[in-house]
Order: sequence, then C-alpha cells, then structure tokens
Amino acid sequence: MNMPKTITLSKGLNIRLKGEAEKTLRETSALHYALKPTDFTGVFPRMLVKEGDAVQAGTPLFTDKYRDNICFPSPVSGTVAEIKRGDKRVLLEVRIEPDGKNSQLDFGSADPSKLTREEITAKLLKSGLWSLIRQRPYGIIANPDQTPKAIYISAFDTAPLAPDYDFIVNGKGDLFQTGLDALAKLTGSKVYLNIGSNTRAKEFLDSRNVEITTFKGSHPAGNVGIQIHHLSPINKGDIVWFSGVQDVITIGRLFKDGVYNSEIILALAGSEVIKTGYFTTRRGACIGKMTEGNLKEGNVRCISGNVLSGTQIRRDNFTGFYDSMVTVIPEGNYHEFFGWALPGLKKLSFSRSFFSWLTPSRQYTVDTNLHGGERALVMTGQFEQVFPMNIYPMQLIKAALANDIERMEKLGIYEVEPEDLALCEFIDTSKTEIQTIIRDGLELVRKEMS
Repeated sequence: MNMPKTITLSKGLNIRLKGEAEKTLRETSALHYALKPTDFTGVFPRMLVKEGDAVQAGTPLFTDKYRDNICFPSPVSGTVAEIKRGDKRVLLEVRIEPDGKNSQLDFGSADPSKLTREEITAKLLKSGLWSLIRQRPYGIIANPDQTPKAIYISAFDTAPLAPDYDFIVNGKGDLFQTGLDALAKLTGSKVYLNIGSNTRAKEFLDSRNVEITTFKGSHPAGNVGIQIHHLSPINKGDIVWFSGVQDVITIGRLFKDGVYNSEIILALAGSEVIKTGYFTTRRGACIGKMTEGNLKEGNVRCISGNVLSGTQIRRDNFTGFYDSMVTVIPEGNYHEFFGWALPGLKKLSFSRSFFSWLTPSRQYTVDTNLHGGERALVMTGQFEQVFPMNIYPMQLIKAALANDIERMEKLGIYEVEPEDLALCEFIDTSKTEIQTIIRDGLELVRKEMS
C-alpha cells in the first residue's frame, strides 16, 4: 500500500474553547424533524406534499423548481405537521411529526461496484440522496449531468469544538467504503480522502478506491476548500464535487440496505452545556430533547454547526441538513464600559491586544459580543496570517463588495466558500460580516455565469 502524502500548512489559527464533546454516545429522539430549503444554496423549492399528508422515510417533500430531478426526502415516517413560510411566502421549513414506526421506502439494495455511473446516479436521484453531493464553485448541489474534475471528502474537522470523525465513523467502515465505491463511479478522475495528522481510525486509513492525503496544520486545515486548493486548485470552468463523512455513510446505507436511513451522530458541545457528548439522532432533528435540562442557566445561544460558520437556532429549532454538531455559548448582549482599556486577562485575542498569546494551550469561554461596532475595512495584513490559500483575501472581499465580477474571478472567487474566510471574520478589527459578503459575491457570479 502506498503511503499517503502529507501537506503541511503554516497559516491558520486554532481557537481553543471550553466544552469539547465527551466521547460518550447516547440515543435521543425528537418531537419533530424538519427539512429546510434554506440549507440548500441555489434551490427554489416546489412542494410535493401538503399539511396532514402521511409520509415515509424517503418520501420526497419538495423538488428544485429548476432541476425537478433533484428531490428532498423526509428523514422519518409520520405526518407533515407544518409547512412554514416567511416573507413573500418563501418556504422556510417542512416539519414532520414522527409516528415512531420509521417505515421506509424501498429503493432496492445493490453493489455499486457492479453498477454503471448512470445506474448509481439514477438511484441517488430517485432516493433524494443526490443532495448529499455538492459542488465547488458556489457550494450548490452538484449537477448530475456533469462529470467532476474530482471528488473530495474531508475526514477531519479543525473548527472550534469540532466533532471527532474517528469516533463517528467507528464501526461503520463497511458503509463508508460502500459510499466511497459509489462516489468513485461518478468521476472520471479520483476520489480524494483527506485525513488529519491525528487521524487513527482504520475505517479511514484502510479505505480503498481513494487517494489519501494527510494535512497538518491549524484551522482551517480541515476545510475541504483549503484541501482542494492545495491538491488541485479550481480554475474558471472547473467543477469538483465534495461530500461529508456522514453523507458518504448515508449513501453507503442506501446501497447496502436499499433505504434512506437518515441516522447521524451529532456532537453537542460548548461551555454552556452541562453534559456534552455525542447523540444518535436523524437529520433535521429538533434539539429540544438533547438540550432540555442540559444547559446552564442564563442567556445562551444555540448554534447548528460551529461557532465560526454555524447558524443560530432556538431551542425548539432544527439542526442543519449538513451539520454534525450543535454548539452552545453565552450570549454577548451587554455593554462593556471601557472594555478596550481593561487588562483582559481572560480574553482570547489574536492581535495580542490582551495576554492570551502567553498561554497558547489555555481554553476559553467566549460569547457573541462583538466588542465594538462596524468600522472602516482597512489593510492590516492580519488576514494573510490565518488564510492558507494563495489568494489575497482583503482584495477579494473588496471586489465582492464592489460587485466586480471580473476582479473577483482574477482574485480566486471560484476557490472559496464563506467558511474558508470565517477566521478572517473572527480576527477582523473592523467587525465586517465577511462571510455574508463572500456568499453574496458567489451568488452574483453564479447568476451571471450560469
């Protein structure tokens, strides 16, 4: 067996927070589950069900208006409890009340190594699991009519309090390999499985039909976009696909068992969680049961995803479709009088304004306070210290602000997603919403170029 090659990144920043998820696995249930069209970039939903309809796991709830072969299935069996809409009747959620039976549509089991690319594509489309395959640029669901330059899977996460995928994949090696075999048929090139320097799971290390690369370095080394940049950068016209570890396992279950099994393992982490850990649940679960009686008193913020790029949710809300963790931290809705003049011995600081650089291994409790208001976006040279791409981040941000498509293209807009610049937003003294700016820039380019 060939030894995996290693890529070492010198730029980045590890943010050490209190509340890492304990390596304990518990079962949890939910009163409701929801599929949220807002989780799918570029999708305009067309409803296929109405309130009161009975559904099975795998029953399509809505399709993409402009790509009606891509559907989005119910994660559980039960009843459509509510179709929630927002301003201008924009579809926000389709809530399912489970019946406890978990009856599933049968799509037929099959060995992907014995199927053609067309047969694998048809099965993924029919089951609704094509949504687990996304493309760069733009971070949208992949086009089944295209053939990607390559497919990438990141088997580790370096974000603050990130889940341990070695723990999540334990005992699921057969399913993971089956998913890899299916993905390998979808590209005329390679499937890249990228692992971290601390990856020990044999389920990853013994994977076949893939090219394994080890990445060493601080966050965002675990971001698939950073890995793509260092393996084979995306140029204008290039298309690559990517999936998450649990997405590959779900695809493997489809081919092994012939059904859509939406089961995932979700990490509950953060300084405001009394008992952190991992929970076996299903995609789109309401977090009420796992957080009930398990959060510290006070005003807290629940986040589906990590603290840098996750989405704020309430305690009666639902996890994001692609998320593998829920983080809970204190709210920061307070005013700090002369905060800039205080010693800040317990504050985390990148710019050495305070003293966290003296204790690099210390864990911190952070809240959502911005410690100041938005101000002019100025050149500091700090973004380049945490952004491990051969791209000028400040210039790209300003080009996106100016809606200058030609300049964005020259500066590498096709290579990035908002999460790749989350650290830039974290250390930004200007308090600019950089991830929103990049997302708006990507959407402008996508609409103009498609």
